[in-house]
Amino acid sequence: MRIAFGLEYDGTDYVGWQRQKSGTGVQALVEAALCKVANESIDVACAGRTDAGVHATAQVIHFDTDALRSDRDWLMGVNSNLPDDICVNWVKSVDDQFHARFSATARRYRYLILNQAVRSALLHRRTWWIHEQLDERAMQTAADLLLGRHDFSAFRAAGCQASTPVRAVTELRVSRRRNCIEIAITANAFLQHMVRNICGVLAAIGRGEKAPQWAGQVLQGRDRKKGGVAAPAHALTLVGVDYPRIFKLPQTACNDDFHS
Repeated sequence: MRIAFGLEYDGTDYVGWQRQKSGTGVQALVEAALCKVANESIDVACAGRTDAGVHATAQVIHFDTDALRSDRDWLMGVNSNLPDDICVNWVKSVDDQFHARFSATARRYRYLILNQAVRSALLHRRTWWIHEQLDERAMQTAADLLLGRHDFSAFRAAGCQASTPVRAVTELRVSRRRNCIEIAITANAFLQHMVRNICGVLAAIGRGEKAPQWAGQVLQGRDRKKGGVAAPAHALTLVGVDYPRIFKLPQTACNDDFHS
């Protein structure tokens, strides 16, 4: 039997999604909780391997099991064995054709910048504080240059293991609500650190350090060393994963509006 879960987690205290030899990954805790409920060894696959410090409101995983449990038993049982900063939002039985990673058609991330003179005591774990006034219109002009299917080598981490640097970005929107700037980005898939590196470039343009055209020059140059500094991980959240309707997965409620 194949089961799919929708997860949310605060990534602050973890080395990322993936199980690691040193440090605690979210995956390790989820698998341990599943093993207790299923009374058997469980390995899970996820939609996207978030980096250390990155959060999620809509991570999707699947696993195979011989254990017979109701959806409610899976939900309540696993959540009772997870720490407070990791939670299962929904459970659904799926057929063997479903794969959390390979069946996904798009991933959506949200990056938050707190743009005000004084830091925030309440939002410091969810936003990148930049005290200089940012020009969100210039940032959007730059963002438009990154839309489409491109070689994103200039925005990938040195240790990225993806077989190809080509990705299709279908949305890259910069918007301001009072003192908070939101960068929303959707793509078929992402390279390691790709979103953070894009946000770093947009922030430099927002500060006026570079012209908007610089984003396109970095993209075409395909050289990570010329792409500026990566934005901090703690302001990044995985907020959505899209799948074909045939799988009929629940819609995950978005509990990430920290700046309202």
